[in-house]
Amino acid sequence: MIADYIKTLQDWCKLKSVLWRKETKIIFKQGDIWWCSLGINLGEEMFGKGEKFRRPVLVFRKLTGNSFLGLPITKQEKRGSWYVEITIHKEKRWIMLNQARILDKKRLTNRIGELDGVDFKKVKEEFLKFYGS
Repeated sequence: MIADYIKTLQDWCKLKSVLWRKETKIIFKQGDIWWCSLGINLGEEMFGKGEKFRRPVLVFRKLTGNSFLGLPITKQEKRGSWYVEITIHKEKRWIMLNQARILDKKRLTNRIGELDGVDFKKVKEEFLKFYGS
């Protein structure tokens, strides 16, 4: 099991090195949903899956032309104040408020779509409640 983890970690380090050198002209905006290479993380931190260690992420707040506050998305039903139910392409998904991260656009691979205004407003309200208390 440890050997598998070390191999996975090595694969992530190789990909992260490629991403670090990546020249990109990606344009993203608040409300976009992208596949994002989150990598391998520790403990309860959300991580990406597959060859590119990806997971869908909501661009919650654009910070600069290169960085943003991202909120990972899961298709596993979640309940509680840490999660917000949304709909993407007519399918239920859950935003994980407790996994907010500052991310660079070099991690973005493919745009999935854009969160509609009603769901984005709901995410924003729940985010402010979650982090404001």
